Amino acid sequence: QVPLVESGGGSVQAGGFLRLSCAGAGNAYGRKCVAWFRQAPGKEREGVAGVSIDSGTTNYVDSVKGRFTISQDNAKNTVTLLMNSLKSEDTAMYYCAARPTSGCPLTAFWYSDWGQGTQVTVSS
Repeated sequence: QVPLVESGGGSVQAGGFLRLSCAGAGNAYGRKCVAWFRQAPGKEREGVAGVSIDSGTTNYVDSVKGRFTISQDNAKNTVTLLMNSLKSEDTAMYYCAARPTSGCPLTAFWYSDWGQGTQVTVSS
């Protein structure tokens, strides 16, 4: 199985932006749904955004709506998370996850494939 590999994390000031990428996503690898999760120290893993690869349907957790955009590049089998207007509370390790069925519930239980994560740190 091709691993999911995240990239693009880093440190930014509040109000800035980052673009995360997840390689190994998409239909070519039997992945019908790809989502981004995040986990801050001492907190549970939280679903942030998901995209159904076949339909392009996206969903977001309320706290990032209007600021984050998830998109897919089917030719490159990559899913990107563009994060704008970053806040200190967005600081976390961000993980890409995938599952072989369509529909993207933002609950970690439903995902079988996970990347190693990329750190995002937002300073105020």
